[in-house]
Amino acid sequence: MPKLSPVLAVLLLLAPAAFAQGHAPGHAPGHAHGHAHGDKKGPHGGPLQDVIGVEAELVTDSRTLTLHVYDEAGKPLPAAGFTGSALVGAGAARQVVPLAPGSGNTLSGTAPAAVARGTPVTVQLKGADGKSGQARF
Repeated sequence: MPKLSPVLAVLLLLAPAAFAQGHAPGHAPGHAHGHAHGDKKGPHGGPLQDVIGVEAELVTDSRTLTLHVYDEAGKPLPAAGFTGSALVGAGAARQVVPLAPGSGNTLSGTAPAAVARGTPVTVQLKGADGKSGQARF
């Protein structure tokens, strides 16, 4: 029998944990919070992710990061009561951007430098109910 590489062995061990996470009402079992909805785009053209039971759409424009929040039916949720931050990039070039509630259903912040297309962004979001979670865009 062939031997497993250490990397493959670790991946096989972690796979069941990915499916064991809880699910939000209305989502299928095995759907973990903070994971992509495939290629689903929001009304502003940004990718949608499930974070703490809300749909979050991230839109970047040069240095500005805007997070739009919606309920599971796609209706805008007031951003008041939400707090967040975005970790932009990776390694030594990472930037932390605080996201503050703005008008309507948006939280936004300004990065110290322009955010290039395709740059990984991890958003940490906390709701008024104290729940917190993160999603990678």
